[in-house]
Amino acid sequence: MSLVRKPKITEKKVAANRRNQNLCNGPERDERRERIRAALRRFGYKVQAEEIAMRALGEDPADFQELLEALWEEWNPVGALQEGVVIRLARALWLANRADRMQEGYAVRQAQEVESGRHDRLHAQMMRLKITAYRLRLLAQSVAREHYVTIPEDLEKMKRLHEEGVLKDMGEIALALFYQLQAPEVGEDELDSFEAAQKVVAQVKEIFGIGTRPPFARQANVAPYSGQPQESQHPAQDGVAPDFSPAPGNLALDFRPAPADLKVSATQDEQQKRYPSITAADWEARERPRQLLENLLTRQAESCEAQRKAILKESLKGPSPYERAAEIAPTHPNARVMRRMQDSNLREARRLTNLLLRIKRYERQVEVIEKSAALHDVPEKKS
Repeated sequence: MSLVRKPKITEKKVAANRRNQNLCNGPERDERRERIRAALRRFGYKVQAEEIAMRALGEDPADFQELLEALWEEWNPVGALQEGVVIRLARALWLANRADRMQEGYAVRQAQEVESGRHDRLHAQMMRLKITAYRLRLLAQSVAREHYVTIPEDLEKMKRLHEEGVLKDMGEIALALFYQLQAPEVGEDELDSFEAAQKVVAQVKEIFGIGTRPPFARQANVAPYSGQPQESQHPAQDGVAPDFSPAPGNLALDFRPAPADLKVSATQDEQQKRYPSITAADWEARERPRQLLENLLTRQAESCEAQRKAILKESLKGPSPYERAAEIAPTHPNARVMRRMQDSNLREARRLTNLLLRIKRYERQVEVIEKSAALHDVPEKKS
């Protein structure tokens, strides 16, 4: 709490201060403005034309007038030379400020364009991750069925996901597991792809220690199986019970339901009848890679969903100041030109200021010389 009491300002005192200010500065300010207008006309500046140009550029001519009056009052030019230099100084400073506004205006435009593109890009990424997670869940539901055998539709979906690169290294492992879980009967058109995946299957077996049994023998006279499995609603075995949400109704993906004869309720005897070449020991050996594939697909679906939520948070939070600064960096072709314009105007203002200082210094030296000469002349006149 201050011990000094502030003076109370009343309306009467404010009115008196305004009257005194008008009496002190009114005529002098009007005279100064007339001098400025006359100087502008002498140096070829059209006041009306300048105002039209400034208004067209979104500038206020009154602001330039205030700048010129402030410089005029500061330097108090005497003579045509000093008046012209002060006017040039005011214009140089005004153009430097205009160059700043040009750069800031372009940065604002660039930031708006980047902001619009950012929202579109993040929305596309979220939609892509959502669709990928949905496709992975469908594959995981299909693999979760007991005594699962890879069908061409599931293999084709996995190939597409691997080609898109959304799963990265895990896509190659999942594709190898799908090949390993194929039926012993492989068609003629799948022989090349099966042979190409043998190396990857061997690496997966070595890493995870699965599938120690020899590969199944192929039967050349048996046609490939073309059926499709039904989506499984049963949890996986060995404690693996992923929670799959229902598929959105507005997504038209390439997932087709399995025929009625391949429902999850199919017993082990039906599977053995359908695949007589796969023995009970073979089914037991295939269970571990099936569980591994199911867990891998489930984890990848959860990872896609986590990435989608992270991108959603990023879109709501917005870019950081450093990201914004990087986005509005002057990388456009005219950035260097605008920077040179600003530097040129500032150098012009510096040269004009130095010129005014020299002129004022010269005037003071002349005044000192004249005063000293007058002091020497006075005694001679008295004598």
